[in-house]
Amino acid sequence: QMQLQESGGGSVQAGGSLTLSCAASGSSIGDYWMYWGRQAPGEGLQWVSTINTRGVTTFYDDSVKGRFTTSRDNAKNTLYLQMNILKPEDSGVYICVADRRFYGVDLPPRRDENYWGQGTQVCVSP
Repeated sequence: QMQLQESGGGSVQAGGSLTLSCAASGSSIGDYWMYWGRQAPGEGLQWVSTINTRGVTTFYDDSVKGRFTTSRDNAKNTLYLQMNILKPEDSGVYICVADRRFYGVDLPPRRDENYWGQGTQVCVSP
């Protein structure tokens, strides 16, 4: 059973940067596609990015493309999200998801075979 723990969130002014981490335990992420999603207050969960098992292929939502970079270190069992030029609309709870299946430009549906973190809060002030 895999556990995912996000960290690195915080408060930052617009234009600033943050790097989020998602540390896995209990199982290796090496066989899993990894996803980042975010949920703003009062809104639904939004897909942010996808990265393949080897970290070679990535996909981003248009709203973050060119500003966010996702990467992974399978040896450290950790997923990352480098966020630059942050905007107030980037605020929300960021969660990571591990799934053996590829869901493209979307978050996987919650199911017994995938794993979700609890999230880390990001607050971007104008």
